[in-house]
Amino acid sequence: MSIFGKIMSAIFGTKADAAPASGGAAAGTGSSSAGSSSASAAPAQSVDVAPILDKAVAAKKEKLEWRTSIVDLMKALDIDSSFSARKDLAKELGYTGDSNDSASMNIWLHKQVMSKLAANGGKLPPEIKH
Repeated sequence: MSIFGKIMSAIFGTKADAAPASGGAAAGTGSSSAGSSSASAAPAQSVDVAPILDKAVAAKKEKLEWRTSIVDLMKALDIDSSFSARKDLAKELGYTGDSNDSASMNIWLHKQVMSKLAANGGKLPPEIKH
């Protein structure tokens, strides 16, 4: 499973099917039930992201700022947040900047993840919508 897929599953539940990271047409997944093609273009569900992530953070023994940090968001969801994993996520999401510039990459990753969560039915607090 992709790293973004793990983020989606942790927030939306295991049945979450993320839109392709590239934004291109998805190949047949075989897991979706038969339905109109227009139904598959819209998010299957709307999920309020903040309470889910706030609950995940509360379960941790450290202060995590998921609203501003991709590392903290990944830690809150028990997803590998190492530099290597973040580089993989950046590649998965189409990052074209310098992946050795971790600060710039992390800011870009956070914005992309928030944007893609919203595109897949995630309801975000207004202060973090990108």
